[in-house]
Amino acid sequence: MSENKRVEKIAGVKGMNDILPADAPLWELFENTVQSVLKSYGYQQIRTPIVEPTALFARGLGEVTDIVEKEMYSFVDSMNGDQLTLRPESTAGVVRAALEHNLTYDGPKRLWYAGPMFRHERPQRGRYRQFHQVGAEALGFTGPDIDAELIMLCQRLWDDLGLRDVRLELNSIGNADERNRHRADLVAYFERHKDVLDTDAQRRLYSNPLRILDTKNPTMQEMVNGAPKLLDYLGEESRAHFEGVQKILRHNNIPFSINPRLVRGMDYYNRTVFEWVTDQLGSQGTVCGGGRYDPLIEMFGGKPTPACGFAMGVERLLELMKANGDHFAPNQCDVYIVHQGNEAQMHAFVIAERLRDAGLDVVLHCAAAGGGGSFKSQMKRADGSGASFAVILGEDEVAKGVATVKAMRSADTENNQHSVAFDTVVDYIVDQITCGDDCDHPEHHH
Repeated sequence: MSENKRVEKIAGVKGMNDILPADAPLWELFENTVQSVLKSYGYQQIRTPIVEPTALFARGLGEVTDIVEKEMYSFVDSMNGDQLTLRPESTAGVVRAALEHNLTYDGPKRLWYAGPMFRHERPQRGRYRQFHQVGAEALGFTGPDIDAELIMLCQRLWDDLGLRDVRLELNSIGNADERNRHRADLVAYFERHKDVLDTDAQRRLYSNPLRILDTKNPTMQEMVNGAPKLLDYLGEESRAHFEGVQKILRHNNIPFSINPRLVRGMDYYNRTVFEWVTDQLGSQGTVCGGGRYDPLIEMFGGKPTPACGFAMGVERLLELMKANGDHFAPNQCDVYIVHQGNEAQMHAFVIAERLRDAGLDVVLHCAAAGGGGSFKSQMKRADGSGASFAVILGEDEVAKGVATVKAMRSADTENNQHSVAFDTVVDYIVDQITCGDDCDHPEHHH
């Protein structure tokens, strides 16, 4: 290749973002918190493939939903002609797996998943073409108690993540018969107001009129507010179920408001539907949504099985975490090891391994392109790593058989570094970390 010829850089796919090391601590904090909350409610993890048969989503989500009509990444497998799709959501895949492996043969199951989803949308803040979701699915439970448990699980998660101003909206969309009666009246109502309907609403009028209630178009709000409300069509059983959910939430001091216009985007929902919304993220206000989907397992060829679940958008929740707190500074390690000279490097490796044996995270300075090996530049890196301690080894230290240990976050800059014998470096640092600032051991205060 000639010297003048520049190789063109290849950029990532629009709307599919890299998660860079600086963001990793926030993701890890979120993932660890979610995992621990779900585990505390008895949910077990399930992992399903990213690629599923296209028919799974067409049948499960509904042919006339936005997702199936215009957002799915679908393709034909060039090897065998199969119609495949990158998953736009995970409930359909989890239900397929539960049926295929007969997971509910010995009783109900509480399951959870996490991973990337794919939708061809216009990328905007908190809404991307590859995005991540965490969700829970409770299969085989009939009562309103499981609906309430899932909602309370979310509330605990918001509390544990320190999120404020996330509010719960609740509705019941009843069963198929109730929806059909409501739908007939709804279509008739919209026909009388056809002049107000926008293009999207006109397209949905006969295929999916419920979704018109979800419109964000300001010119249609007044007309939609006057539309027949599904809550008025609920029979005794649906009403009792919805009352049951509310009763448990009230008893546990979970605030909520009933939003009669709340519908979910998928065809498989029935009875309870809910969303957690915030005003802190602009137009992308929903951070978590879910509800009951009793018909889905039968739609996939299984025996009628009740089910309920939710999915939350990870990127949106991370935006909210950033807005709600500044305590997410990346901390790369506990100890950064600075060294100069061949012999010092050998001792540095031994000390680093011993510190790791003691359960600490350690970064050992290694040679970098463009130099940066002076003590000054290494100390700058040690500071930038967020480490609590720097261990410094140079010729002087090696000659004396000691390491200089510097407390990087100490307010006392006069007395923040000490010489420590090689063999006691690990014990010294572990003591300092476990003892902390409230330590009253006189030998720890020089």
